Amino acid sequence: MTANHPRPPDPTESESAADFVLSLVRLKQWAGEPSLSRLRSLGGQTVTSDGVTIDALPKSTTSHVLRQTDRLPRWDFVKAFVTACLRYRDYPAELIPGELERWRAARTALAGSDTRTPSDNERRASETVTPEPPAAVAATPAETTGPFELDHAVDLLARRVAREEDRARKGLLGGYSIAPVSFGPHADPNRHEDDAGDDLHSIGEFFGGLHPQRLLVVGESGAGKTVLAIELVLQLLEPLLTGGGRPGHRPMVPVRLNAARWTLGSPFEPWLAEQLVQDFGLAARDAERLVRDRQVLPVLDGLDELDPEPSMGAPRRAIGLLTELNRYSDLSGRRPGAVVVTCRAGRYTELSEARAGLDNATRIHLHDMTIEQINAYLRTRWPDGHSCDTHRDGIHAALSGTSGTAVHTALATPWRLLLTVTAVESGADPAELLLADPDPDPRVAAARIARRLLDAYVPAATELTPRAAHATPYRPEQVRSWLESLASHLRWQAAHTAGTDRPPPGLTPIDIVPHLLWPIGGRRRVRALHGLCCAIFAVIAMLAFWAGSAVDRPGDLRDSLDVGEGLTLALMGGWVAIATGLSLSPWPAAAGGRANVPRRRRVIGGLLGALAGSPIGVICGLAGLVLTGGRVFGPGFAIAAGAAGGAVFGAVIGLTAAARRGAERMTVFEAVRAEPVTLLGFGLCGALTGLPPLRLAGAGPVALAAEVMGAFTLAFALGVVFKMATGGWSKDAELAHPREALHRNPLIGVAFGLIGGVAAFLVFVMHQGVLASLACAVVGGVTFGLAFGAIAWSRTMIGLIIAAVRGELPLRLWTFLDWACEARLLRVSGATYQFRHRELQDFLTPSERG
Repeated sequence: MTANHPRPPDPTESESAADFVLSLVRLKQWAGEPSLSRLRSLGGQTVTSDGVTIDALPKSTTSHVLRQTDRLPRWDFVKAFVTACLRYRDYPAELIPGELERWRAARTALAGSDTRTPSDNERRASETVTPEPPAAVAATPAETTGPFELDHAVDLLARRVAREEDRARKGLLGGYSIAPVSFGPHADPNRHEDDAGDDLHSIGEFFGGLHPQRLLVVGESGAGKTVLAIELVLQLLEPLLTGGGRPGHRPMVPVRLNAARWTLGSPFEPWLAEQLVQDFGLAARDAERLVRDRQVLPVLDGLDELDPEPSMGAPRRAIGLLTELNRYSDLSGRRPGAVVVTCRAGRYTELSEARAGLDNATRIHLHDMTIEQINAYLRTRWPDGHSCDTHRDGIHAALSGTSGTAVHTALATPWRLLLTVTAVESGADPAELLLADPDPDPRVAAARIARRLLDAYVPAATELTPRAAHATPYRPEQVRSWLESLASHLRWQAAHTAGTDRPPPGLTPIDIVPHLLWPIGGRRRVRALHGLCCAIFAVIAMLAFWAGSAVDRPGDLRDSLDVGEGLTLALMGGWVAIATGLSLSPWPAAAGGRANVPRRRRVIGGLLGALAGSPIGVICGLAGLVLTGGRVFGPGFAIAAGAAGGAVFGAVIGLTAAARRGAERMTVFEAVRAEPVTLLGFGLCGALTGLPPLRLAGAGPVALAAEVMGAFTLAFALGVVFKMATGGWSKDAELAHPREALHRNPLIGVAFGLIGGVAAFLVFVMHQGVLASLACAVVGGVTFGLAFGAIAWSRTMIGLIIAAVRGELPLRLWTFLDWACEARLLRVSGATYQFRHRELQDFLTPSERG
């Protein structure tokens, strides 16, 4: 090899499957650490046995294969992965076949040599990674006579859950290494010396052996309950992602959900199906079917988050959810349904005192880390040669010194250990951090150490994660102040949620949802300003329409109104009233699909939409010609304007609908139910747009009524089609970003308005100049969209601007939130932001002042 093209890692030296996978990891490092997205692009596509074209290197599959150590990856994966890495490194194309042959020979040698009988330890490790998929129903002859086909909804849900959990895992761990946490049936493993406990790598195997498969995970704050839940989900997903499950078993997809989003009084099964639609983009009927057929394993994380702390009595919301779960049965109705719940130890004690629990469940407790486990974690984090390796002895000395009990109590959870290493890596002295004040009670001294660690975390994370080049660095005091504002808002969300049985989706004590942040600016103040702004937008839209239509001159209104004038003013007034009323809604929601659609499909969708919309537009133009009797425009204009307008309408709808396929599209009923008032307003605007030509033609009441009804129906139908096109998800959906829905809200809203602006322009140009007509149509369309389709965005921007002016949040909040996730102060959980840990949120929550 030349100096410009050093030889890649040699896989032929691998002596086991683990070595072979490690060689793949080294190849990725040799190539320059290409991102998973880049590898997917370079890996190309492959055709499955059923003729479907898919990516050869999906991000979730690549991430999963590079973590497994007990089995050889499939050759088609190895071939695509090696090729992608070599291409990324600009490896000579003529040498790639030789490298592929080297990897094929190495894999073949390992596969052929693996004919020995595995040892008990190896068999246990293999079963841990590929546990038997849980069955919600005991095996019956009908279910075990043959393999169970993995339908499209199960496969889609499994892959989306895997991607979400992979991202969540990296957000919590910062990589792939898990702290050596163990679990067992007792809170204190020292009480039963024969129970050494299991580690998190065996949680899948442990759950697979439960009958019934109902698990309650209890642990102290920071003990690793969420990490265990994520690890369980990923382990149970593995057989579904690699082979479609095992024959004879009904596939069940584990789905981790935030228990705090459940509302008191909600039946569990409909709520579960709703979460699958909202969080993972399943069609409503598919979600309901999977829940009904018990093909979903609900993993409810954070039972303790349902009720505020400190507790003001019995935790009624948690008790309510447990009551629902105890009613949740398997498919036969004769046994309890499979479910996993995590809960803090303190809240579990309160529930036990209230005689509430998860019936027929196996309970496990997460153990505190031992001194040996802490030392092992530090050796892994700071190996010999690391800049902080000298601090390992200092922490070990503190753990084994005279105040060792207090120090160990403070560092016994993965979260506290993370606080410590972050502070030390930023330059803090572990001797000062872990200095235990003299106190007869080790728990009191441990609490002081913990507070010291929490106090040092924000400055340490800020120093370790500088902003991008040329950006002004954040100051620790700024970061802390802004985080305190967010924590204070979460406290308000918790109080508001506790005061109502039907809070808006996402309004929980821990979720930072972008379109629900506006109350930070003052709830009444923001709503009043938003209502005023939307009323102004609505009036501007109507004035633009009035000026563009040019049917009435200012002096005409002083005379007696005819039927056309009265109808026009009534429709305009009704639309302004609807727009203003929508702006005063308590909690406007930002909705919209999450799609990553190839440009080619977008273009094809737009062209097909234009071809379909053009003849429909011609029919509408000819209908207008008939209603006006040809007194305003001729057949040529009717055909040309109708074709152009229909093509634009169809193209816009085709562009947005390009990602939707079959069952993933919203139904007409779902679209109408989602936004009935908005669609009503859109219908009114359609009727209003069709009035000027008839009034110019001097049409009578019958023709006016026919036009109003026809245009209203057409505009309402177009609004429904547009909603169906923009709602829902796509099969190519990428991982959700918390602010994606809010980002799409004004885009969809303005596009929604400009569609109406196209129709208005075609009306205006009949009796106005082109430039004047275009100006009126654009102004009217944009203000129409902002008043009608971007309500959540407008409300949020007003609230955040007020908060920024008052110094409670940064002006560029989204940039800060993304940086805070990078600094591991916050994390992304599904479509929301959350504090890195609840203890950090509580620490930063300002105390109540009387």
